[in-house]
Amino acid sequence: MAEQNHSPGKELQHWTRAEVPGKKSWHSQAYTLGAISNFMSTFLTFPIYKVVFRQQIHAVAVSEALRQLWHEGPKYFYRGIYPPLLSKTLQGTLLFGTYDSLLCSLSPDGPHSLGHRWAAGLMSGVVEAVALSPFERVQNVLQDGRKQARFPSTFSILKEFNSYGLWGRLSLGYYRGFWPVLLRNSLGSALYFSFKDPIQDGLAEQGLPNWVPALVSGSVNGTITCLVLYPLIVLVANMQSHIGWQSMPSLRASIQNVWDTRGRKVSLIYRGGSLVILRSSVTWGLTTAIHDFLLRRSHSRKELKD
Repeated sequence: MAEQNHSPGKELQHWTRAEVPGKKSWHSQAYTLGAISNFMSTFLTFPIYKVVFRQQIHAVAVSEALRQLWHEGPKYFYRGIYPPLLSKTLQGTLLFGTYDSLLCSLSPDGPHSLGHRWAAGLMSGVVEAVALSPFERVQNVLQDGRKQARFPSTFSILKEFNSYGLWGRLSLGYYRGFWPVLLRNSLGSALYFSFKDPIQDGLAEQGLPNWVPALVSGSVNGTITCLVLYPLIVLVANMQSHIGWQSMPSLRASIQNVWDTRGRKVSLIYRGGSLVILRSSVTWGLTTAIHDFLLRRSHSRKELKD
């Protein structure tokens, strides 16, 4: 197919600019496609995520995390799926949509340089962190098996948070662990968007089917980004699993606690790394491939109408 010889990243840039002439920088299609691609990939990979989360919280091996889930039974296997499903759908909406809008604002006529992609990715990650940190907070409490009796549902957690004062709702409730989340999301988005298109373009030049460059690019990007930021992921999971006014350690104390409970060894902080690689590869590979497929399909339909 002749289309295989084109650069996907350059095609996507061209389609985005062609859809909205002039200086308009808000593109509804980018938000919609981001939502759909993240919804589908999150639903498919949730079981992997839950096992990884148990490892991050309890510092146990894969077999022990699976044993815990098996012991709890199928009733609780998908416990906590609704917050991540909603948050990841919103994440895709904000991440891809905001990135596209910011990128076209920074460079309306293209081409988009590495600096433009990095800046747009960084800012989209900041927006994502501010908007979605409360969802991740509720999700992490739900995923912690130690709190199933006290907080059996999302409503019970929200009721607890809303019992605090205004500042307590933010600092101890919905935005607990916000600064590590902000750092993780902004850097992660910047890395992902900076190198996604160059990797995809390089693979496309080899004459591979359209879906292969997108899948591999997303997988490689997601894996590298997640491994680089994995200590922050562990820190966030541990900070956000705490609830209540008592025993709420500060950021510094939380960092020290994670370091101490992992035996002051980097290798133990990275426990669960094998599943992180798998989850990141599958999730971001699927997300990127689905997003690329939907964008191409949308473009093809518009060409047929014209």
